[in-house]
Amino acid sequence: MVTYTWSVPMTERNLADGGITVIHWRCDGVDGDYSASSYGTTSHTPDADADGFIAYDSVTEANCIAWAQAEANQADVEAAIAAKIEADKTPTSAAGVPWAAE
Repeated sequence: MVTYTWSVPMTERNLADGGITVIHWRCDGVDGDYSASSYGTTSHTPDADADGFIAYDSVTEANCIAWAQAEANQADVEAAIAAKIEADKTPTSAAGVPWAAE
């Protein structure tokens, strides 16, 4: 079973109102000795006048992860990581030369 860990190494924001406009996210997946990851960015259009607006100084990593997961489609990101791990666990091709086989 793949265990996923989402993190946010950086954000970009409007200086005028502290609204986060870009989230740089990373998702790591681990299944025993196998791992894969995905990195991306999501764009956001904060509205300082909207109910629920959270200014930069009050935003948590959990807030950013939730926003990024919604925008990046968490299920698709995690499915791609799981597929990569499965391909690594059950390879269908290999490289090398036969005279150097161990």
